[in-house]
Amino acid sequence: MILLLLLALVIPSDGLFSLPLRKMKSLRQIMREKGLPLPERSAAKYTATPGAPVPISIHNFQDAQYYGAVEVGSQKQSFNVIYDTGSSNLWIPAKNCSNCGVKPKFDTSKSHSYVADGREFKIVYGSGPVSGYLAQDTVTLGNTGVTKQTMALVTDVSGLGAAFTIGHFAGILGLAWQSISVDNITTVFRNMVDQGKADPVFSVYLSDTPGKDGELLLGGINKNHYTGDIVYVPLSSRTYWQVALDGFNIKGQSVTKVKNAVIDTGTSLLAGPTSEIKAIAKLAGATPFIKGEYLIPCSQKTSGINFDFIIGGKTFTLTPTDYIIPDETICLFGMVGIDIPPPHGPLWILGDPFIRAWYSVFDLKEGRMGFAKAK
Repeated sequence: MILLLLLALVIPSDGLFSLPLRKMKSLRQIMREKGLPLPERSAAKYTATPGAPVPISIHNFQDAQYYGAVEVGSQKQSFNVIYDTGSSNLWIPAKNCSNCGVKPKFDTSKSHSYVADGREFKIVYGSGPVSGYLAQDTVTLGNTGVTKQTMALVTDVSGLGAAFTIGHFAGILGLAWQSISVDNITTVFRNMVDQGKADPVFSVYLSDTPGKDGELLLGGINKNHYTGDIVYVPLSSRTYWQVALDGFNIKGQSVTKVKNAVIDTGTSLLAGPTSEIKAIAKLAGATPFIKGEYLIPCSQKTSGINFDFIIGGKTFTLTPTDYIIPDETICLFGMVGIDIPPPHGPLWILGDPFIRAWYSVFDLKEGRMGFAKAK
């Protein structure tokens, strides 16, 4: 069965470069870990210009997890992380993590740029808590290093449960606003912008087919990943990437009373109030499964109903192909009930099914979201 990542938010021009999201270790990473000499990069895949963009493929695991490498420390120890627009902190496993299993762990003794901090760290996601301690080091994204970045080295990941144990990631890099950063730590992207290493915008293209490449582009927008014009909408809150939700309609009828929505790469499904999801699932022909999830006949991919989200006066439609997730002979309904309490909730979380359909631009400078139909 598909392993879903449902973090459901954390609770409390020039300089463009791409980030790698991949399913497994690269050959170069394996050779680096074994101390072997690295082969020259192919000019067909990598630019030879110092400081220029480095486009690296992004991998989609079962339409349920999107993740990629970040390198930490002077020896660039590599970790696959979820690039999560629903939280704002960076964490990776500490060497003494008690329940991180076989996941890679950060060895501070191998980094000359490591600076101890010592403060305790705890973050609570919708799925549960993660804890450890704070530290500082260089964080490398693509070919660009962000210096003196405060991050967390975690010693307990029990709050993430099976999503971490058998997931394809070993940490989380938050891309939301500093206002919700635990301990008010400056975010990686904010530091990147302040250090003059990226423009204050990033964009996300999530592939719509497992195994097909996608892209997270920090510092700009890739016109190759969308059609038509980008529609910009001001944020209703600079906490999450939150916009006013004018409406959510099915066949012209409203199905929600919620007034705000969050664009969240860290949530595998669409999520809304439990009572509304129950009614929408019934309309769509889905039946209850486990833990608030629903199954839906795979035949609905061709004959099911559309979902119309109205944002900034424009309708963004999801077809059944967008929100039905196949897994061999069964199909998962791409919605789950999550009741987010005030002051942040109630909210609709427009997770990966929405972003797969609509190329998403996160504009830090202007405080707005942009959407265009993904190719």
